[in-house]
Amino acid sequence: MTNNLPTFVLASASPARRRLLQSAGIEPQVCISDFDESLVQITEPTNLVQTLALRKAEIVASKFTDALVLGCDSVLTVEGEIYGKPATPEEAQARWQKMRGKTGILYTGHALIDQRQNHNIIRCGISGLVFAHVSSSQIAAYVATGEPLKCAGCFALEGRGGLFVSKLEGCHSNVIGLSLPLLRQMLSELGYDIIDFWQ
Repeated sequence: MTNNLPTFVLASASPARRRLLQSAGIEPQVCISDFDESLVQITEPTNLVQTLALRKAEIVASKFTDALVLGCDSVLTVEGEIYGKPATPEEAQARWQKMRGKTGILYTGHALIDQRQNHNIIRCGISGLVFAHVSSSQIAAYVATGEPLKCAGCFALEGRGGLFVSKLEGCHSNVIGLSLPLLRQMLSELGYDIIDFWQ
């Protein structure tokens, strides 16, 4: 790794996002923002996820002086309705009853704060999904695993939920919570080469 790089900080509690970065050779310092998402009342999905990603990154950036801070947030829309993480198993089950056989759009906001250059870049990754015609018993079994309760959109593509997505258009890592190609582009815009952050 090149010396004298800012510390790469992930402003997210998501184990999936951390694993994505690790799989790409980056070992981030994780710092959770604990931002109250209910404070943001926006109904347009791109604006919503970008705003949430930036708020999380800003809170975490306030704890550092020389860091690259990445904040992310994801939502799923199905038939125009925005979905974040389900609050209860019952909500997850009802949502899957609506989602099965339908097309969804997964939006992930990415906010990268470069303290060294005093510059921010905010982007949104968008991926399309087609959900399989899963049975009610499969839905019940999936919800019982607890996995859908941890995920925006009520499924984890990299987990059991991958069984129930029949088609994906766009960046698959975006659906997991962080678009690696988009991150590479954002770092490049800031003058960094992503390979310099490899461990």
